[in-house]
Amino acid sequence: MAGGERSGGGSAEVVECREHLFKILVIGELGVGKTSIIKRYVHQLFSQHYRATIGVDFALKVLNWDSKTLVRLQLWDIAGQERFGNMTRVYYKEAVGALVVFDVTRGSTFDAVSKWKHDLDSKVLLPNGSPIPAVLLANKCDQKKDGGQNSSSMDQFCKDGGFAGWFETSAKDNINIDEATRFLVENILANLKTFPGEENDVGKIKLDTDPMKAESKSQCC
Repeated sequence: MAGGERSGGGSAEVVECREHLFKILVIGELGVGKTSIIKRYVHQLFSQHYRATIGVDFALKVLNWDSKTLVRLQLWDIAGQERFGNMTRVYYKEAVGALVVFDVTRGSTFDAVSKWKHDLDSKVLLPNGSPIPAVLLANKCDQKKDGGQNSSSMDQFCKDGGFAGWFETSAKDNINIDEATRFLVENILANLKTFPGEENDVGKIKLDTDPMKAESKSQCC
């Protein structure tokens, strides 16, 4: 109530609201379905014929997380052919979470997952110096698998590789896209609570605050 009482107006409009802007990277080999996952999640669309992403693209998804929390997700679609290039450090800057995607029909894309995770961890860290949370997506699960991944081996792989968790997903059939992203956001929000003072206050705004200032402030979290 401190925020409301301080205004002296007694208006319910001045109740504190938390608004976050989270930059989330979507990375993985060329053709694993990164663009399809983002289009499905943000726009509920699917096509077999997306062009290969050149460089980087991003989309925005707004979540009414709870009655006092608004979460804006900025999903950055990093082109597969850009991997490990010098530009990725710029793309990764200020990210607070990542979806690492491989294609279950192409075993080679799973083999590349560890390289992507290592590259990610070398280029962006949380304010406390630990890796940003990353969730592994075994995409195209509606199709025949190429490789010996099963639940127990994937659990162990994620534990060894420092992934927060993994999901079998299908952008085509809309399987686990929302669930995987929600799981990642839960991890991001949990990390915010562990940061002392300054980081923990990032994104806290009053409803009468300039929204442009609020967004630029939130972007730092």
